[in-house]
Amino acid sequence: MTVSEQNEPGSEIDFSYFGGAETLPHNVDKRSPRRTVVVAPSEKDDGRSHPGPPLDPADFLWMMTEEPHRSRRTAIMKAHPEVTKLMGHEPLTKYVVLGVVSLQVYIAIYLRHSHPLSWTFLAMAYIVGGTANHNLFLAIHEITHNLAFRGVSANKALAVFANLPIGLPYAAAFKRYHLEHHKHLGEDGIDTDLPTRFELLCLSNVLGKTFFATFQIFFYALRPTFVRAQALTKWHFINVVAEVVFDYVLVRTFGVRPLLYLLFSSFFAGSLHPCAGHFIAEHYVWDGLDQETYSYYGPLNLLAYNVGYHNEHHDFPSIPWTRLPALRALAPEFYDNLPSHPSWPMVIINFIRDEEVGIFARAKRLAKASQFTGMVPSAISDSCSSETSN
Repeated sequence: MTVSEQNEPGSEIDFSYFGGAETLPHNVDKRSPRRTVVVAPSEKDDGRSHPGPPLDPADFLWMMTEEPHRSRRTAIMKAHPEVTKLMGHEPLTKYVVLGVVSLQVYIAIYLRHSHPLSWTFLAMAYIVGGTANHNLFLAIHEITHNLAFRGVSANKALAVFANLPIGLPYAAAFKRYHLEHHKHLGEDGIDTDLPTRFELLCLSNVLGKTFFATFQIFFYALRPTFVRAQALTKWHFINVVAEVVFDYVLVRTFGVRPLLYLLFSSFFAGSLHPCAGHFIAEHYVWDGLDQETYSYYGPLNLLAYNVGYHNEHHDFPSIPWTRLPALRALAPEFYDNLPSHPSWPMVIINFIRDEEVGIFARAKRLAKASQFTGMVPSAISDSCSSETSN
């Protein structure tokens, strides 16, 4: 049955499943194939059919429930108290960071005589540089949780060092924004990982989603400054000074091309790169689910500090990257029934081409302050006003 037939007499659509809606999204009768998989299918989710109807592309998915990770963490600790043995810093991290930073500096200097638009330069920046700088993005993510050293200052210093080949300072600012993302997952106006309504309105079609996926590194870098400014600290200053000095010495000694290689690498790392699929895979809502965090267990985790184990990471941010697979193995009854992504590259492709996923496919909830003051997002308010007037 087509959507145009929905309201005709004798329609077979059972609207009791759609919360009062009088029409359905135009793609409801021709849905995209299911994109997520389930390791241990159940009666509730067989891993093949869509668990729920498509989302409304005109707005985000507003949740009235608490984020899921706190309650699952409590349940896992009750069922497996030995999970605490997995917590603590990982000494290997600093050596991986040193190796990747050294690799990037070496390649940048090696390419100083290559034209920035030559195939050699661009291929190295995309294949090697994009993968390496993406690895450094996630090293900084790991270090943000103080998982490289026991002390706070040592972790912050390592994050500044890992930031050097990225070309622009961001490690110090990222820390606070990311910790708020964990503490206030999905809270509108606090979690700066969430797209804004402006992005929803402007990037809703295939062209807009292609633009977003291509330039998502800029969205993640610039969005926080518009959504939620943060107070500067001495580590912001150290981060900026260290990066400026590094860039200056590099350009002064070897010319501008090594710096261009590093900047190109950072751009590719957050663009249409196989590893960059994790930015979309982690928290966009798929297949009609109301699940707001998704894991990926494929081989690209080897290049990305196991960030694909994202449900596991949000449940236990104090467990380092090397032990996240052990967490999943310890508590399979909590993770194997959760839908996950089989491929990061396909996440990007499906995000662009599928009509039932897009900028709108993010779970949002009222910030706690709004809950107490009675403030509601304009989208919800407008919706309620429309319901009343009708």
